Amino acid sequence: MSFRIGNGVDFHQMVEGRDLWIGGVKIPHYKGALGHSDADVLLHAICDALLGALCLGDIGVHFPDTGNEFKNIDSKILLKKTFDLIDSKDYKIVNIDTTLCLQSPKIKPYVSAMQETIAGILRIGITDISIKATTTEQMGFVGREEGLMAYAAVLLQKK
Repeated sequence: MSFRIGNGVDFHQMVEGRDLWIGGVKIPHYKGALGHSDADVLLHAICDALLGALCLGDIGVHFPDTGNEFKNIDSKILLKKTFDLIDSKDYKIVNIDTTLCLQSPKIKPYVSAMQETIAGILRIGITDISIKATTTEQMGFVGREEGLMAYAAVLLQKK
């Protein structure tokens, strides 16, 4: 059997006047993530991990922030397009492990909804998607709530 591992990381600034989308779920908060798309840091990290596992570049190669067709796009669409590419290469997802770094808001109440959203797009079980979160103990740009970041690791298996 052929297995492939990929990892991804993404960062976005936090600003007032934007919605906060994480894991395909809109989370109430006084700040949102700034980006060309909806700036869903978790979905972007997962896209990069999937693409990286098969040496297909990164999210910027496939969905450049210079493309008007991606302006304010829902990142669930980007994840679906990424999944379709992985599927076309005859690979399936075994599991995904992610970590969010943000000072606030607390995301625990939203994790189940995130897992359900991601599982539905990627056609895997919710128990195959780990979503964890940590603060940076008020240190750095994350601790000052100037930004947030996400890490993702994926394991793919040849069908």
